[in-house]
Amino acid sequence: MSLLVTGTIGIDTLHAPTGEASGVLGGSCAYFAAAASQLTPVRVVGAVGGDWPEAHERQLRAFRNICLDGLERRANSQTFAWGGRYFDNMNRRETLFTRLGVLEEAPPKVPAKYLDSRTVFLANSHPLVQLDLLRQFKDRPFAVCDTMDLWINIARPELMQLLSEVDGVIMNDEEAMQLTECRNVVTAGRQVLANGPRSFVVVKKGEHGAILIHRDGVASVPAFPADLAQVVDPTGAGDTFAGGFMAHVARAGRNDFDTLRHAMAWGTVLASFTIEAFGLERLARLDAGQVDDRFRAFRAMTAFDAHR
Repeated sequence: MSLLVTGTIGIDTLHAPTGEASGVLGGSCAYFAAAASQLTPVRVVGAVGGDWPEAHERQLRAFRNICLDGLERRANSQTFAWGGRYFDNMNRRETLFTRLGVLEEAPPKVPAKYLDSRTVFLANSHPLVQLDLLRQFKDRPFAVCDTMDLWINIARPELMQLLSEVDGVIMNDEEAMQLTECRNVVTAGRQVLANGPRSFVVVKKGEHGAILIHRDGVASVPAFPADLAQVVDPTGAGDTFAGGFMAHVARAGRNDFDTLRHAMAWGTVLASFTIEAFGLERLARLDAGQVDDRFRAFRAMTAFDAHR
């Protein structure tokens, strides 16, 4: 099934205990597309401003499976920009600045040639923007969304409407608990599912893996056991997880419980590469052999026999 993603494409400034990086390519859409392209072709719908560096476009185009025909360049606008600082415990970070730029304008249109996309991921943006993009498809695709704490706080009714129109949602544990006021992750996921998506909820737990709450059951995967010395920058790990997850669904051409369980594993493996460098640098140096080798290693780590 053809895969399409829409979301932010931005310019990031990153500060971490491992170093700093200024003006690097970032945004939920960029990380998702870079990860998904390792497994299947992906179509991008997004907008950037007149300050969008040519080097960033070249970097995205260097991923052979990314189509940028849906990227709008708005000469008189500014590109979304974000700056963040990570603490010694890189599970904690603070936002230093956010410049919304094109996100304060009308959302991009889905090109006519993309309207046959059968798998759609609505990466993090305002729920009304996500709904607008979804409703541009006359033949309803398999659609999954992401969200964040800001929209839970200021746009909860719109978010709940969005959740009622998608097949699944991928969110982190804090967001699931914030939305439901449940402190147990599985209970929170079940409540989100009961009040929203048609099929499933994936709750990301960072270094503790992810849980799939599906109408046909529950499954979990651990995080890939990264060497702490190799964790350079955790930015975009969640978006990369979503990219690997949705790419596997798209190439499998199915969205049943078992396919989604395997999709979580692919998402976990690709996220484990992202954290090894700033921005998209590590994903840009990946090849299929490296991805397959790490997937096999992850599968071996998580497999067990049912012997007593």
